[in-house]
Amino acid sequence: MFDIVLVFLLLIVFKTAVFLILEGLNLRYLTRMNAAERALPESVSGIMDDATFARSVDYTRAKSQFSTVSALYDALVLVLILCFGIIPRLYYLLSGILGYGLFGQSAVFILTLFILGLPSLPFNWWNIFKLEEAFGFNKSSFKLWFSDQVKGLLLSLIIGIPLLMALMWIVEGMGEFWWLWAFAFFWAFQVVMMVLYPMFILPLFNKLEPLEAGELKDRLLALGDRCGFKSKTILVMDGSKRSGHSNAFFTGFGRFRRIVLYDTLIEQMEIVELEAVLAHEIGHYKCGHIPKRLFFSACTTFLMFALIGWLIGAEWIFTSLQFDIEAMGSSLLIPAFLILSLFGGLFSFWLSPLDSLWSRKHEYEADAFARNAMREGDSLKSALRKLYKENLSNLLPHPLYSAFYYSHPNLVERESALRER
Repeated sequence: MFDIVLVFLLLIVFKTAVFLILEGLNLRYLTRMNAAERALPESVSGIMDDATFARSVDYTRAKSQFSTVSALYDALVLVLILCFGIIPRLYYLLSGILGYGLFGQSAVFILTLFILGLPSLPFNWWNIFKLEEAFGFNKSSFKLWFSDQVKGLLLSLIIGIPLLMALMWIVEGMGEFWWLWAFAFFWAFQVVMMVLYPMFILPLFNKLEPLEAGELKDRLLALGDRCGFKSKTILVMDGSKRSGHSNAFFTGFGRFRRIVLYDTLIEQMEIVELEAVLAHEIGHYKCGHIPKRLFFSACTTFLMFALIGWLIGAEWIFTSLQFDIEAMGSSLLIPAFLILSLFGGLFSFWLSPLDSLWSRKHEYEADAFARNAMREGDSLKSALRKLYKENLSNLLPHPLYSAFYYSHPNLVERESALRER
């Protein structure tokens, strides 16, 4: 068999090289499209004033530089993990303390990922308290940031341990095709979490309150009735607690669906613009994007467990990664999960353009729905312009960079589509 470590090393190098090429293309494209005096190019004139556009260019450049350093650092960490056998070393160390039972192995998985994620924490801190702070977006404090890390770890333990224990029980008790049962259980768990997340998990990090009575609420509820979207509650989230960025999103499904508006979004936009934003979010629901995403999730989950089923039978892979198969005191499920969690991104990275393409198609459809619901496109156009301006979004991404990473069409593309419809 070929050396899986060498394969992983080559994939790390190749992925990092492609990432750096895309970042370089994006920055060069922005510089070329930008006038020497840093004024708005004609293609995006009227969207921002020159001063705001100059800040957006600086913000894009700063984020790109940070991403470049972060990507090189992450690649180096992965190389060290591979070359020095860090995964099996940590696995055996923690297993010796926590044991090889269902509970112990589940805790080993979560703690191993937590420990291996520690080297990235300084970059997370720098992104929030240096980069975002420099452009006026950070509203968080070190205490809040640290609290988020602790809550994240505790949630991983509270939710992850029972989940992993159930999966390990399925592996041990369901025979040759255990992975089919594991897929069904895990996907059902994901669906349940879609319901529980906005109700119990999101409130642990953010304050969610029903939109207060008034003209805005009346008009948004009337819009929902007009679109055939019944929702008793539109929630406002205190996004300003952490960031000056603004957004809106749809969460849950069925009678548990929720539309969440950032408080920063409400502050920045007029009522008619907020109507257009809500119409866009309703469009995702009415166009069937939620069940489509659920079906896609089911397909990817099925493939993941099929891969894990194959991986557990490929003992040579574990041997190549310095696992001692004969000394294993449990099934290979947890080591397989660790391998997939750490190195799965080396493979899924290449599927990003397809996922982005599908997501952009959904955004166009939701925009078209909003235009029809509002009976005009100017309110959505105005809302999008404010979103781009307030978030200092890049107006001029390289087409290849956009195709690879952008889940939403850029502003010029969205405005063009609104005019054509």
